[in-house]
Amino acid sequence: MTNAKPTQQNNPLHGIKLEQIVTDLADYYGWDGLAERIPVNCFSNDPSVQSSLKFLRRTPWARDKVEALYLTMLSKKKPIKAAE
Repeated sequence: MTNAKPTQQNNPLHGIKLEQIVTDLADYYGWDGLAERIPVNCFSNDPSVQSSLKFLRRTPWARDKVEALYLTMLSKKKPIKAAE
């Protein structure tokens, strides 16, 4: 039996830390925009990356929403391929 972790080739969030996700979302939407999209106190009352990380690591449903919003943001930011 090996201790190797299974690869997550189909997981678009594989290798992206939660801190990077929160930082990118805050840069893209702003804290007010995040609070509108995901109404939790860590985004609306004295928001910071550290307080958000603490909350999201303890609250799976909120983390799921943040990850889904991040994937939505990435799909909006994808560059358009030039026609060949």
